[in-house]
Amino acid sequence: MIVTFLGTGSGAPTTRRNVSGIGLRFLQAGKWWLFDCGEGTQHQLLRSPMKISQLDKIFITHLHGDHLYGLIGLLASRSLRNGEAAPLELYGPPGLDRYFRVVMETSPVHLQYPLQLKTVSEGIVYEDEDVIVTCRIAKHRVTSFAYAVTEKEKSGAFQVELAKQAGVPSGPLYGALKRGEQITLADGTVLEGKDFVGEPQPGRKIVFSGDTEPCVAVRELASEADLLVHEATYAQRDKELAVRSGHSTAQEAAQLAMEAGVKQLCLTHFSPRYEDEEGDFSMDDLLAEARAIHPCTVLADDFSSVPIKRERKTADT
Repeated sequence: MIVTFLGTGSGAPTTRRNVSGIGLRFLQAGKWWLFDCGEGTQHQLLRSPMKISQLDKIFITHLHGDHLYGLIGLLASRSLRNGEAAPLELYGPPGLDRYFRVVMETSPVHLQYPLQLKTVSEGIVYEDEDVIVTCRIAKHRVTSFAYAVTEKEKSGAFQVELAKQAGVPSGPLYGALKRGEQITLADGTVLEGKDFVGEPQPGRKIVFSGDTEPCVAVRELASEADLLVHEATYAQRDKELAVRSGHSTAQEAAQLAMEAGVKQLCLTHFSPRYEDEEGDFSMDDLLAEARAIHPCTVLADDFSSVPIKRERKTADT
């Protein structure tokens, strides 16, 4: 899985950063999910490794414009690419259905694919054989959700050489052992599948905070995450602005990540005030503020990517 940023600024686009949009790419499945869809997201896609035709799901954290105003245009453009596109699922807070309906009634778009719109509430919002998506209510000026994407544990690799050494003929018996079943060889030898399968591989966990002040719900959702993508609109010296607008500082995001046991923290949703090259506080200062608390922290940039590798257990772990 790879997280790719399409927009990392807050409020309004700038020459350096577009507004919020984050892609989660599932490379083996050939699909990707979008978290938030600020104005201009479809333009950003043209410069990214992701294809609009392979977009499978969209998750909206809240209904502020810098996270939402690119949605209708993107949905419409998806109808114009490669004929009939695959079905699409859209998840978001209460009110998203009304917003979608009113815009479509005012400026109709005939979508060339099935679209399912699902209103979320705290708990599990999606599950398949590979992943579970859960959400919690964050702390912002409007109803805002944080999402966690958690992979399910995968069974260990089948140890072919061990099976050969035990005299197991290749074929259906290999499959039985791989499924953990008990088999009996022609000479009466009984073998247990668990002895021929490696340690299970733990799933990865990625959490997207959306817009939020530091809060218990996001900290709990992010517990032991491989990657937490957390907003850091302001520096600690501007905490008053963060409180007033319902946002977090870089220091607060790092503190939350440390308390949650997060392996890697990626900050995004930055105020443009720190991009001024002549200013007395820079993006490097913002990063240093966070790394002083959580050393494994990076700043997101538009079109930057963060791969999340699966941990592999070995005989020594």
